[in-house]
Amino acid sequence: MAVTEIKIGKITQVIYNNESNGFAICLFETEDEQFKISGMFHAINPEITYKLEGNFKIHPRYGEQFNVSAYEEQLPDDAEGIRVFLASGAIRGIGPNMAKRIVDKFGKDALDIIEENPEALLSINGLGPKTVEKIAKSYKESREFTKISLGLGGYGIQPAQAVKIYKLYGDKSLEVVTENPYTLVEDIYGISFNKADEIADRIGIEAESEFRIQSGIKYALSVFSNSGSTYVPKDILLESAIKLLDISSELIEENLTTLAFAGEIELDSLDGVPVVYQHFFYQAEQSVTYHIKRIMNGYMPPLAADPDNLINAAEAEERIQLSGDQRKAIRAALTNKITIITGGPGTGKTTVINLIVRIFKQMGISVALAAPTGRAAKRITETSGVEAMTIHRLLEYVYSEDENEMEFGRNAENPLEEDSFIVDEASMIDLMLMDGFLSALEDDSRLIIVGDADQLPSVGAGNVLLDMINSDYVPTIRLEEIFRQASESRIVVNAHSINSGEYPETGGRDSDFFFMHRRGEEEIRETIEELVTGRLESYYDFVKGNGDIQVLTPTRKGGLGTASLNEMLQSIINPASEELNERKFGSKVFREGDKVMQIRNNYQMEWQQLGRQSGRGIFNGDMGVINTIDNDNAKVVVDFDGRFVTYDSEELDELELAYAVTVHKSQGCEFPVVIMPISGFPPMLATRNLLYTAITRGKKLVILVGSEERMHRMIDNNRIDERYTGLEARLREVDMGGLL
Repeated sequence: MAVTEIKIGKITQVIYNNESNGFAICLFETEDEQFKISGMFHAINPEITYKLEGNFKIHPRYGEQFNVSAYEEQLPDDAEGIRVFLASGAIRGIGPNMAKRIVDKFGKDALDIIEENPEALLSINGLGPKTVEKIAKSYKESREFTKISLGLGGYGIQPAQAVKIYKLYGDKSLEVVTENPYTLVEDIYGISFNKADEIADRIGIEAESEFRIQSGIKYALSVFSNSGSTYVPKDILLESAIKLLDISSELIEENLTTLAFAGEIELDSLDGVPVVYQHFFYQAEQSVTYHIKRIMNGYMPPLAADPDNLINAAEAEERIQLSGDQRKAIRAALTNKITIITGGPGTGKTTVINLIVRIFKQMGISVALAAPTGRAAKRITETSGVEAMTIHRLLEYVYSEDENEMEFGRNAENPLEEDSFIVDEASMIDLMLMDGFLSALEDDSRLIIVGDADQLPSVGAGNVLLDMINSDYVPTIRLEEIFRQASESRIVVNAHSINSGEYPETGGRDSDFFFMHRRGEEEIRETIEELVTGRLESYYDFVKGNGDIQVLTPTRKGGLGTASLNEMLQSIINPASEELNERKFGSKVFREGDKVMQIRNNYQMEWQQLGRQSGRGIFNGDMGVINTIDNDNAKVVVDFDGRFVTYDSEELDELELAYAVTVHKSQGCEFPVVIMPISGFPPMLATRNLLYTAITRGKKLVILVGSEERMHRMIDNNRIDERYTGLEARLREVDMGGLL
């Protein structure tokens, strides 16, 4: 057994530092010697004296290193050392000049003053009460975090995770983790159930502990909800939980009952099948059903003129000729409380929206236009001439510090004031967002829901649009005729062909849809690189660096997954340069000018518009560009269409490069050029509606690169993303006179 040694000294050089997990290799210098060290550090400060515990080991490649098993930061006790420490930026509110002033005033007692009597700092010119409070708080947190980080490290918690834990629980961090480490699974993004299991094992929590079993059940439910389901059939949940927990079904059944009594889950039955819900999804599904019924049965003020006459007049004024389905859609919107209008590209959904808006305005009926994403809302604004906004913005979302979650300022107690509402790209709306939206509508509201039911469902849980259509409870009009101008686009024609299970036509000199036959991943990658580096700029006016070109792919993994493609595309579109700051995070490198995407909802994240308003909330799928990287303060600033967001180091796991994104993440967006690899993707990803969704994202040009045989297999694979959702069944029950 290796003997534990203690070394005291300073880090003189950082050889390697992985900020995503805290692992570092450094040169370390004591009074007597210099050597390499390796270990986990929450932060590295060359001005700090470290007391290290560990032992020397021989690395097969890098030679002898001191393997750090634990460490402690030792603060300086002489005036000059304290000045250097304070000047290092370790304490917020103190820079080099202020550090000198503080030490000149208090000498070697400066740190004691900051910790025990910070009010004394007010005697220094330039320090006001707010700054002194910031300094005292930062110093307290620094010392507190060091102790807590050491304690958490003993349970195998990495420094980057320790930062998140401390931010949430503060000085209670160790208490929370040792009492019930499974709390971390629900509260801390990036900590898995398996990681909590490891921590629990070190603490000594039994495998049959109620904490573990109940957390395992909720985790198993969350795995399904992360794939879009709002509930899980009970027998399937039991099977998943047994596999995860490796315990008897009897114990799981007992804890299911306990969780149900505690109100954390709901046990129900749909079509005679026992099912299990997370409580909030159960409530939301019931609530959406109730609100649809409430609005459908609410009072609708009569129109001042005959609907057909209104449509004829609008048609004449716009000098267009509507199709029969378009007329039906507009008439339904004028005469029904809730109307769904669905159709593929080129079927005239935008024209229908524009005429409905025109007629409503002429009738004195106020109208609000909304969409799930900012890009979709911007597109509606451009085509209709009426400002549209995101559903979140329409509902005046705010972040509640007390509840640690997002809240809507518009709700049943403070409803939206417009008479009618048109929501586009409705296939993207998940259950929770639809619940918030419907809750804010009054009984006499008119609602028109527009979307393409054949696209992929929402990223969040639920299949709201398709469930509403399939229930036959909400009046639905399908637009099927492709208009002449749209029919001249191969993108539109081929999208409809694929959606019908037919193979597309490709090629043609003036086509906007091409298939480039390539064998194997390497040839596909080389062709994508060739297209982006010049061919599209040479033959068209598309520019690689301004967002014209978007690569879409079904998967995140492998040579044709987003991770690998983004690394390649970044080197082409935004290569390393001395003029561009960059920041490493795990295996990723973020660089100024990079196209990035937010990959989870973060309701706390603050944004600022230049010279305008500020707010909170950045959402899964939001795309932006890295504006600046401040390595001195470990900050990355991203511009999301004019909203500037600052990310700390530990928040960078919420960002990904977005030169290539998954088809799921592209929903609600349109791009001038879409390039998509076609290869041997798993059958669950290589589906018809995924290919259809990808193609409909392209506005001017779509290029598929790969195997035509694989493309045919995708079109033949009409496997629909299987989600367990109960909204359709609940609406059918209402339609048959059932009770909610």
